[in-house]
Order: sequence, then C-alpha cells, then structure tokens
Amino acid sequence: MSAELHWVPADERPDLLAAPVLDAVRGAGEVRVAEIDPGLADTAEFCEAYGMPLGTSANCVVVAAKRGGELSYAACMVPADRRADVNGVVRRHLGARKTSFAPMDEATGLTGMEYGGITPLGLPEGWPVLVDEAVAAAAEVVVGSGLRRSKLLVPGKVLAGLRGAEVLALTR
Repeated sequence: MSAELHWVPADERPDLLAAPVLDAVRGAGEVRVAEIDPGLADTAEFCEAYGMPLGTSANCVVVAAKRGGELSYAACMVPADRRADVNGVVRRHLGARKTSFAPMDEATGLTGMEYGGITPLGLPEGWPVLVDEAVAAAAEVVVGSGLRRSKLLVPGKVLAGLRGAEVLALTR
C-alpha cells in the first residue's frame, strides 16, 4: 500500500516551501503542495512510495553553460522518465561551447533551494527555464518545492508560462 498525499493550495502551507518558491507561488491558486517523507524526495523513490507513475513527475535540472569565458545557468524541466539532451539540444539552444550539470553546491547556493527539491518556481532572475514539450502539455506534473520534505503539483501551462520559460523538445 502506498503512502497518501494531501494536496493543499501552496499558500496554505508556507512552511513546506523554500523562501524563493513561496515568493513565486504566492497567489497562484493552481499550485498545490503536499508534505512527503524527505527521505523519499528523489523522484523514483517518491513515485514508488506514493504510488505515482514516473511520467507524472518532472525533474528540474540546473545546467551550467560556458561561452567565451562566461558562465551562465539555466533550468531544464523534463519528464522524470526521460533525460534532457544537455550536450545537444540544450547546449545549442543556449549558444554555449560547453554545458554540464551544475555541481550540487552551486545549484543549491544559487537557487536557495535544497538538492533534490529544486524547482523552476522561484529561480534567480534572468535564468532561462527550458520546458520540455511534454511537461508543458501535461495537465499537472509533480515537481520539487525547493525543500526535500514536500512536492508541488503544478499545471504544465503554469511552468510553460514562467518568466524566461521557453518550450522545446529537450529529450532525446
């Protein structure tokens, strides 16, 4: 038997949101939050424990892009059952010479979120948010809340409509 999720409007449980995420979702009634076991924050473990298909979740991957000695960051939202084409599609889209997954300490330090809970809601100003077409088209997807002890349930259209968001075919 799987554990149960109790989704409530995100505004009602600010204790379950990282500070930048709370600022981003304030007043967004379509975004809901549920408390989870922080030991189950990693997507595969979360889906198994809470009885959700892997395809109902989306992962937020922070990418470091290097171009001409400059380093910039972007977030990629991909279905949990697929991988972002970081060295192909993402690199070309960002116009970078080299792209890689941002190291954990950089990703958490720059976002103000916990590793395993990073979400595109509340990212630093100016970061591109590359949203895979499948995520944008989803009625709702489960994403991080900025903390390992909760998850957000967000309509795909909300993610596609974030400031700096671009919808692309990100997976191979």
